[in-house]
Amino acid sequence: MTVHFIGAGPGAPDLLTLRGRDLIAACPVCLYAGSLVPEEVLTHCPENARVINTAPLALDDIIGEVRRAHAEGKDVARLHSGDLSVWSAMGEQLRRLRELTIPYTITPGVPSFAAAAASLGNELTLPGVAQSVVLTRTPGRASAMPVDETLANFARTGATLAIHLSIHNLAQVVADLMPFYGQDCPVAVVWRASWPDERVVRGCLADIESAVDDGMNRTALILVGPALASADFQDSRLYSFDYDRRFRPQSAASPFADTSGEDA
Repeated sequence: MTVHFIGAGPGAPDLLTLRGRDLIAACPVCLYAGSLVPEEVLTHCPENARVINTAPLALDDIIGEVRRAHAEGKDVARLHSGDLSVWSAMGEQLRRLRELTIPYTITPGVPSFAAAAASLGNELTLPGVAQSVVLTRTPGRASAMPVDETLANFARTGATLAIHLSIHNLAQVVADLMPFYGQDCPVAVVWRASWPDERVVRGCLADIESAVDDGMNRTALILVGPALASADFQDSRLYSFDYDRRFRPQSAASPFADTSGEDA
């Protein structure tokens, strides 16, 4: 018996990995975070599977369901939204499973920031503009922020910021970032990225608060940084005709040149 943690993606039911789909189809028990995982994903569950929405459950209840499945020798598909590596509450579940010596696997999913960037039609890293993306959040009831993980500290780098779980804190986000990025810095708020009712609002730090209405709550992602609107950036050297690389050596003296006498 194994518990398979599966990233169910940002919302669109077809943004699910093939591995994730196949694991769901093979597991007679499915525990899913019903507040964010679309029910369409559950259509991959086998007929007569035991399907449990964990949204109203406490951690002990969830582990209780896993222990029940373990006693019955039934594999479990454990579905969380987005990708499991951030803000999934997977860590505390894994700790319990290790204590109980119950085996598990982890299958990554499409993260919400990637889905939001796709909806915007943006690359978040542009040569000479930004080469880092910071995934962060503001303090909330569920989790405090470590003392050094402030928006101001991240903003000093000039990186693209993907600020999760913070739309309720938009005024403070703007206040914290304005001194570093300036009032004209582009901002995008993507609500329910990849869902059928997705909404996108673009603006700048000076006007984004007035552009976002009260209906865009909870599942909205805030993206901030000059890469969101820059058209004046250098081409990547990766595809430059004179860039010496393994798959395109520029001369016989290149360390990547084929000296075996065979065609490359």
